[in-house]
Amino acid sequence: MSSELFSPLSLRSGQVLNNRIAKAAMEENMAAVGQLPDEELFGLYRRWAAGGTGLLITGNVMVHAEALTGPGGVVLDAAAPLEPFAEWARAGKSGGGSVWMQINHPGRQIGSDMPGVVWGPSAVAVDLGRHSSRFGRPVAMTPEQIRATVTRYAVTARRAEQAGFDGVEVHAAHGYLLSQFLSPLVNKRTDEWGGSLENRARMLLDIVRAVRAAVSPSFAVAVKLNSADFQRGGFDADDARQVIGMLAPLGVDLVELSGGSYESPAMSGRPADERTRTREAYFLDLAKDLVATSPLPLMLTGGITRHETARRVLDSGVAVIGMGTALAVTPDLPGLWRTGREADRRLRPVTWSDKALASAAGMAQVRHQMRRIARGSRPTPHTHPAIALLAEQLKQRGALRRYRTWLNTARRAA
Repeated sequence: MSSELFSPLSLRSGQVLNNRIAKAAMEENMAAVGQLPDEELFGLYRRWAAGGTGLLITGNVMVHAEALTGPGGVVLDAAAPLEPFAEWARAGKSGGGSVWMQINHPGRQIGSDMPGVVWGPSAVAVDLGRHSSRFGRPVAMTPEQIRATVTRYAVTARRAEQAGFDGVEVHAAHGYLLSQFLSPLVNKRTDEWGGSLENRARMLLDIVRAVRAAVSPSFAVAVKLNSADFQRGGFDADDARQVIGMLAPLGVDLVELSGGSYESPAMSGRPADERTRTREAYFLDLAKDLVATSPLPLMLTGGITRHETARRVLDSGVAVIGMGTALAVTPDLPGLWRTGREADRRLRPVTWSDKALASAAGMAQVRHQMRRIARGSRPTPHTHPAIALLAEQLKQRGALRRYRTWLNTARRAA
């Protein structure tokens, strides 16, 4: 029912979400000088906060200054000033809802033109066929690097709380570092972090324990997890079920379900699995199975754009509806739903046969809309994907120059 969408949700930490609609994380790649949030991100989140969601989850914030998903990535580590993050938190909460920071390490999913490190559980590179050279060649992490990375997550979570955020979401999906450790296709280790699912999940579980110990009991801790990787022999729904069970005793408030990676970009609606094509709520079939056994409340993200679909997802037992692209096109969509209206705009579809290039163009289209919203302009969802991709590439070139300069200065200071 519509009323259920707008009912509050109490979490284990004691935090209460105003309603069941969340703005899911999208990678803004809009950091200013110093890899910090600035007025552009503040404006974007003030606009979303006014749109009526119960929860805003930021685009992924990097825990390691030498490992960014893109040159415009925001970094919150021990050296970052807190005031820009405090302003970001205030912007996100300006509409009365909650704001959580998604925290992440990209692992091997780092561009080959980026400085810094390219790490993975094993030296297994991203396979994108003729586009594989877009990513750097990974090296297997040492035990010391794994433990240091666990600590980095805890530091970032503690500082997010100090800045005024209401929670963090540990990103263990979409082929990033923790998803890489969970995947038997990428994790070929033979030590305590490889082999069995319990070992492959060890780093994620250690991070959740460290984060929970570093923040107050009332601070929310969530995990974003793939319902499946959509790759034969990869992390699947039964693995997800078991990992959710492992997370349950650790003080986790919510598990967000998504799916896919750069190698199989199901999260953008372009997977290698027929069940998630040409319809909304890409991962609902898998989520229904997981809801039946999950000891934790679940959030479902992926392709939800209409009120009717959101209600159907809630009726399946999912606790929170996550939306990304829909809110980049119509930032006040929850407010429209309250009055019985729907969005009158849709993002122009990308019909290119090259799925890696199509995924990149789709993400560029979304960022184009976010930048317009941040400036106070109306979204233009009809923008051609090729134009959006070219504009994004030009912006990222400038961001890469700034990041290189900043990282070299940070290294000298350290």
